Amino acid sequence: MSDSDTVLLRHPTAADGYALNQLVAANPPLDPNSIYCNLLQCSHFADTAIAAFKGEQMVGFASGYVLPKEPNVLFVWQIVVDPAARGLGLAKKLVKAQLASDACERVTHMHTTITPDNEASWGVFKSLARDLQAELNSDVYFEKEQHFGGVHDDEHRLVIGPFKR
Repeated sequence: MSDSDTVLLRHPTAADGYALNQLVAANPPLDPNSIYCNLLQCSHFADTAIAAFKGEQMVGFASGYVLPKEPNVLFVWQIVVDPAARGLGLAKKLVKAQLASDACERVTHMHTTITPDNEASWGVFKSLARDLQAELNSDVYFEKEQHFGGVHDDEHRLVIGPFKR
Protein backbone atom coordinates (compact mmCIF):
# COMPACT_ATOMS: atom_id res chain seq x y z
CA MET A 1 0.00 0.00 0.00
CA SER A 2 1.46 3.36 -0.95
CA ASP A 3 1.37 6.38 1.35
CA SER A 4 -1.47 7.79 -0.75
CA ASP A 5 -3.49 4.64 0.07
CA THR A 6 -2.84 4.84 3.82
CA VAL A 7 -6.06 5.17 5.76
CA LEU A 8 -6.05 6.38 9.37
CA LEU A 9 -8.85 5.11 11.63
CA ARG A 10 -9.76 7.07 14.74
CA HIS A 11 -12.68 8.09 16.91
CA PRO A 12 -14.34 11.23 15.57
CA THR A 13 -14.64 14.61 17.25
CA ALA A 14 -17.32 17.26 16.87
CA ALA A 15 -15.05 18.98 14.35
CA ASP A 16 -15.70 16.00 12.03
CA GLY A 17 -19.51 16.41 12.00
CA TYR A 18 -19.72 18.57 8.90
CA ALA A 19 -17.33 16.32 6.94
CA LEU A 20 -19.49 13.33 7.89
CA ASN A 21 -22.60 15.15 6.71
CA GLN A 22 -20.98 15.89 3.35
CA LEU A 23 -19.66 12.32 2.97
CA VAL A 24 -23.11 10.80 3.53
CA ALA A 25 -24.77 13.37 1.23
CA ALA A 26 -22.30 12.47 -1.53
CA ASN A 27 -23.03 8.76 -1.27
CA PRO A 28 -26.66 8.00 -2.02
CA PRO A 29 -28.71 5.95 -1.41
CA LEU A 30 -27.62 6.38 2.21
CA ASP A 31 -30.24 8.11 4.34
CA PRO A 32 -28.92 11.62 5.04
CA ASN A 33 -29.07 13.07 8.52
CA SER A 34 -29.03 16.70 9.61
CA ILE A 35 -25.67 18.29 10.32
CA TYR A 36 -26.76 18.47 13.96
CA CYS A 37 -27.36 14.71 14.02
CA ASN A 38 -23.92 14.14 12.51
CA LEU A 39 -22.41 16.44 15.15
CA LEU A 40 -24.02 14.26 17.83
CA GLN A 41 -22.69 11.10 16.16
CA CYS A 42 -19.20 12.64 16.26
CA SER A 43 -19.45 13.89 19.85
CA HIS A 44 -22.03 12.08 22.01
CA PHE A 45 -21.45 8.76 20.21
CA ALA A 46 -17.73 9.24 19.44
CA ASP A 47 -16.63 6.35 21.67
CA THR A 48 -18.58 3.88 19.52
CA ALA A 49 -17.92 5.52 16.15
CA ILE A 50 -14.89 5.29 13.89
CA ALA A 51 -13.84 7.73 11.17
CA ALA A 52 -11.44 6.90 8.34
CA PHE A 53 -9.16 9.49 6.74
CA LYS A 54 -6.86 9.59 3.74
CA GLY A 55 -4.78 12.65 4.55
CA GLU A 56 -7.26 15.32 5.65
CA GLN A 57 -10.22 13.84 3.76
CA MET A 58 -12.79 11.73 5.58
CA VAL A 59 -13.31 8.66 3.39
CA GLY A 60 -15.28 6.41 5.72
CA PHE A 61 -17.34 6.38 8.86
CA ALA A 62 -19.13 3.83 11.02
CA SER A 63 -21.53 5.10 13.63
CA GLY A 64 -23.10 3.06 16.38
CA TYR A 65 -23.92 2.83 20.03
CA VAL A 66 -24.23 0.29 22.80
CA LEU A 67 -27.90 -0.36 23.45
CA PRO A 68 -28.84 1.28 26.77
CA LYS A 69 -30.88 -1.71 27.99
CA GLU A 70 -28.52 -4.31 26.50
CA PRO A 71 -24.91 -3.31 27.29
CA ASN A 72 -23.63 -6.39 25.46
CA VAL A 73 -25.06 -5.22 22.10
CA LEU A 74 -23.44 -2.79 19.68
CA PHE A 75 -25.97 -1.33 17.24
CA VAL A 76 -24.18 -0.31 14.04
CA TRP A 77 -26.17 2.71 12.89
CA GLN A 78 -24.62 3.63 9.55
CA ILE A 79 -21.52 2.86 7.50
CA VAL A 80 -20.33 5.03 4.62
CA VAL A 81 -17.26 4.54 2.43
CA ASP A 82 -16.33 7.07 -0.22
CA PRO A 83 -15.82 5.63 -3.72
CA ALA A 84 -12.17 6.77 -3.53
CA ALA A 85 -11.60 4.29 -0.67
CA ARG A 86 -13.64 1.33 -1.88
CA GLY A 87 -11.97 -1.99 -2.52
CA LEU A 88 -9.83 -1.75 0.63
CA GLY A 89 -12.22 -3.69 2.89
CA LEU A 90 -12.75 -0.46 4.78
CA ALA A 91 -16.36 -1.06 5.85
CA LYS A 92 -15.40 -4.23 7.70
CA LYS A 93 -12.28 -2.58 9.16
CA LEU A 94 -14.44 0.25 10.51
CA VAL A 95 -16.80 -2.14 12.29
CA LYS A 96 -13.94 -4.22 13.67
CA ALA A 97 -12.40 -1.00 15.03
CA GLN A 98 -15.72 -0.17 16.68
CA LEU A 99 -15.76 -3.59 18.35
CA ALA A 100 -12.16 -3.16 19.50
CA SER A 101 -12.85 0.17 21.20
CA ASP A 102 -12.97 0.42 24.99
CA ALA A 103 -16.65 1.39 24.88
CA CYS A 104 -17.44 -2.05 23.43
CA GLU A 105 -15.58 -3.99 26.11
CA ARG A 106 -18.73 -5.90 27.15
CA VAL A 107 -20.13 -6.38 23.64
CA THR A 108 -20.87 -9.96 22.60
CA HIS A 109 -23.53 -9.25 19.96
CA MET A 110 -23.96 -6.81 17.10
CA HIS A 111 -27.21 -5.52 15.59
CA THR A 112 -27.84 -3.42 12.51
CA THR A 113 -30.65 -2.82 10.04
CA ILE A 114 -30.35 -3.15 6.28
CA THR A 115 -32.79 -2.89 3.39
CA PRO A 116 -33.26 -6.12 1.42
CA ASP A 117 -31.59 -4.75 -1.73
CA ASN A 118 -28.40 -3.42 -0.07
CA GLU A 119 -26.13 -6.21 -1.27
CA ALA A 120 -22.92 -4.46 -0.20
CA SER A 121 -24.03 -4.17 3.43
CA TRP A 122 -25.37 -7.73 3.53
CA GLY A 123 -21.97 -8.88 2.24
CA VAL A 124 -20.07 -6.90 4.88
CA PHE A 125 -22.11 -8.26 7.77
CA LYS A 126 -22.11 -11.86 6.49
CA SER A 127 -18.33 -11.60 6.23
CA LEU A 128 -18.10 -10.14 9.74
CA ALA A 129 -20.18 -13.00 11.13
CA ARG A 130 -17.79 -15.49 9.48
CA ASP A 131 -14.74 -13.64 10.82
CA LEU A 132 -16.26 -13.54 14.32
CA GLN A 133 -17.29 -17.21 14.02
CA ALA A 134 -20.76 -16.14 15.08
CA GLU A 135 -24.29 -16.89 14.03
CA LEU A 136 -26.16 -14.37 11.87
CA ASN A 137 -29.94 -14.09 12.01
CA SER A 138 -32.31 -11.57 10.45
CA ASP A 139 -35.94 -10.52 10.61
CA VAL A 140 -38.03 -7.57 9.44
CA TYR A 141 -37.59 -4.88 12.09
CA PHE A 142 -39.10 -1.72 10.60
CA GLU A 143 -41.84 -2.22 8.02
CA LYS A 144 -42.32 -0.10 4.92
CA GLU A 145 -45.98 0.71 5.55
CA GLN A 146 -46.18 0.64 9.35
CA HIS A 147 -42.98 2.54 10.15
CA PHE A 148 -42.08 4.50 7.00
CA GLY A 149 -45.49 5.52 5.62
CA GLY A 150 -44.72 3.54 2.46
CA VAL A 151 -41.83 5.80 1.40
CA HIS A 152 -38.88 3.62 2.52
CA ASP A 153 -38.19 -0.09 2.09
CA ASP A 154 -38.40 -2.52 4.99
CA GLU A 155 -35.38 -2.54 7.26
CA HIS A 156 -34.23 -6.01 8.26
CA ARG A 157 -32.47 -6.38 11.59
CA LEU A 158 -29.33 -8.47 11.51
CA VAL A 159 -28.20 -10.05 14.76
CA ILE A 160 -24.65 -11.37 14.95
CA GLY A 161 -23.48 -13.23 18.01
CA PRO A 162 -22.48 -14.32 20.45
CA PHE A 163 -18.81 -13.68 19.73
CA LYS A 164 -15.63 -12.82 21.59
CA ARG A 165 -13.89 -9.51 21.01
